[in-house]
Amino acid sequence: MNGRRAVLPLLLGAALVVVGALTLTPEGAGSSWGSPAEELRWYVTGLDSPVTVRQLLGNLGLLVVPAALAVLRWPALGRPSRLMAAAGSAGVAIELLQWALPLGRVVSPLDAALNATGAVVAGLVVAAATADRPRGGLVGRAGVPG
Repeated sequence: MNGRRAVLPLLLGAALVVVGALTLTPEGAGSSWGSPAEELRWYVTGLDSPVTVRQLLGNLGLLVVPAALAVLRWPALGRPSRLMAAAGSAGVAIELLQWALPLGRVVSPLDAALNATGAVVAGLVVAAATADRPRGGLVGRAGVPG
């Protein structure tokens, strides 16, 4: 394992600790259910509010760094179906933990979907940026090195 790949698990672990600190710290007692329809309406009608935009961008960005690092560490994860499964599972796991633990958090399926969306986009960007390029010269029209 080269030096860069050796540090990726450490960076990924640190990124996941940050995600945990942002999502699993107490904000009160118990939990409440966030109606997806009401939350979607709040987002759509509140895009002129800095609070709404910050919440939207925060949910979209929450899993961006872990997803990017995971795709760098495990390139096969960069396939859309695998990314969607992993990102969806991560978003749902966060919401389930917020529901199960007495954190005073709002449990929101929409938040899970936004978390997963940001992660999938980030993972696809990293996968595309790091895709293997043809080596050994240019390829001509017939697929023969030129």
